[in-house]
Amino acid sequence: MKYAAIGPISIYLPEKVETNDQLRAEFPNWDLDLIYSKTGIAQRHIAGEDECASDLGVAAAQKLFEEHDVDPQNIDFLLFCTQTPDYPLPTTACLMQERLGLPTSAGAIDFNLGCSGFVYGLSLADGLIRSGAAKRVLLITAETYSKYIHPTDRSLRTIFGDGAAATLLDASDKPSLSAFQFGTDGTGADTLLVTKGGARSQKHAHRPRHRQRWPSDLYMDGPSLINFTVGAIPKLVDNILSSAQLKKSDIGLYLFHQATYKMLEQLQQRLELSEDRMPIVLKNYGNTVSSTIPIVIHEMRSAGRLNSELPNLLVGFGVGWSWAGCVWRGD
Repeated sequence: MKYAAIGPISIYLPEKVETNDQLRAEFPNWDLDLIYSKTGIAQRHIAGEDECASDLGVAAAQKLFEEHDVDPQNIDFLLFCTQTPDYPLPTTACLMQERLGLPTSAGAIDFNLGCSGFVYGLSLADGLIRSGAAKRVLLITAETYSKYIHPTDRSLRTIFGDGAAATLLDASDKPSLSAFQFGTDGTGADTLLVTKGGARSQKHAHRPRHRQRWPSDLYMDGPSLINFTVGAIPKLVDNILSSAQLKKSDIGLYLFHQATYKMLEQLQQRLELSEDRMPIVLKNYGNTVSSTIPIVIHEMRSAGRLNSELPNLLVGFGVGWSWAGCVWRGD
């Protein structure tokens, strides 16, 4: 049997950069110093008016092909994770197949998951490779949440950034991804949602849990999301370690979804981990939703901080509520 192994990762970020200093000039009444102390975010990349998630994803994949000498004709399957697709239909992955020059024999699907999406994508790729249906899978994560955010929305505009990551997963003789654990709690669906653009009428759509203070299409109940996270994720970590028969001290790095500094700090405290073991790298990116974990991996690789002798923990959590994690052995 063959197993999926995480290969090269390439990151693509839109050219436009929006800094806290720019927001301070635009909105003098916003306390950007206080906001930064909570979010840990100093700038974000923002997609252009006509730049969609598929454009970011294609750019990331093309960068991957060029930087790592990957032949697109050798891709067997494309997995595209996004919550900002180009259209309700067709599947955005089908559009990307043509643009990337992937063979028509390749499978291509979208899956709509946010902050847990990268780990879900790894599990899907591992299943495809274990089953023999594919030997080489291209996993692309891309989001343009900025298109859901009104310019005056202080709570969201200071957090979310746009970006994409392309991850190559190749067949390997040795398993490197294991102990996958998942969780879903739809009672939290109303804490982070966009009700427009789907088939359900606005009359019967979900309503925000609390009063919506800003005119954005995206609604977020930050305190409820933090409470969910600090309640669910330590249990998830325990379950992953138990499944893998590992202790907390056996793990090299805890590579978590980069939500906000405050949320990650609370998780560090609950898990009794230092920032050295649970890195926070969102300062110059913002929360890029499904692309935060591959960005963390890319950053750790670039800094030479991955130890091939120690397993790492990958954990995503958020919108849905949805969460997922696994053990990753690799560098």
